[in-house]
Amino acid sequence: MDIASSTTTTAQVICQGPDMPSDPPMLMNQHSVVQITLTGPALVSTILAIIISIQVLQPSLTCTLLALAPLPFIIYNDYENFLNLGPGGTPSTFLGYLKIAYLRLFALSDPYTPATFSEKIYPVTGYYQRAHTWLPERIGPRPKIAGIAPQRQLDQQGCPKMHQILRTSLENLAVRHPNFFRVDISCFEKKGLALFARDPINPTCRGEICHVHHSDRSMHMNLHPDDAKVVLEKGWGERHPLARGGWMKAYVPREFIMVYAPRDRRELDVVCRIIEAAGFWVSGERFEVKVEKEPLLERHAEPKAIES
Repeated sequence: MDIASSTTTTAQVICQGPDMPSDPPMLMNQHSVVQITLTGPALVSTILAIIISIQVLQPSLTCTLLALAPLPFIIYNDYENFLNLGPGGTPSTFLGYLKIAYLRLFALSDPYTPATFSEKIYPVTGYYQRAHTWLPERIGPRPKIAGIAPQRQLDQQGCPKMHQILRTSLENLAVRHPNFFRVDISCFEKKGLALFARDPINPTCRGEICHVHHSDRSMHMNLHPDDAKVVLEKGWGERHPLARGGWMKAYVPREFIMVYAPRDRRELDVVCRIIEAAGFWVSGERFEVKVEKEPLLERHAEPKAIES
């Protein structure tokens, strides 16, 4: 009996242009289904095994064993998918996988519908005062997203140069406003570059505003419900599977969303505007994320240490 699984392999989207470098494609294999292929000898052996089982065991027990037979292959396939997403906030171990498999039972069924809030929140309105005109429609279909922790973007993985410029821009923001912001290792991901508010007004993981993923160039951030609603409706992101509030706040806030990787300079400008809104929700401060290619000063070894 040969076990084969159909696999979806995705590679990063390389932005085009004479001044845009191309990194080697980063592959994320995701097995879509488990297929059991029976060759001639395997088919005969399986039939004989079923006949013997019916004679030796109770028919009901034989039926139960047959029904459970694919389960180990399904679990193995799912575990491989978990590992193939790369490192994230959950250890890449079988125990980590079991934790995610349990949390998946409570994951959001619709990540594109904004969260509802009945309690009072502050600030009362978002950074852009509920205006839908501040954000353009994202061009094209949404990318494919997989996982919980880690949650990763499988295709349309964006431009390497735009990703590096975004990192530099966040670092420069912290340099310009050291009393309000800092960059460090992500509290949610346990790795990767993150922007933090030094004096947060809304609770996140140690005041984390956003973090960027080196593997797929997407990001997670915390947004005011007004601004998150526009981001979701305009197609720039989706809610995290565990961002449903209640006891799940122990993992991520209800305002936690994924924003897709910028594919070009236009999309990078949009992402920076979304980060400004995220910073307002967490810190209460209004600021500008300037798109900059060069760092303002040398940051010693920190950027190297927080790659993931």
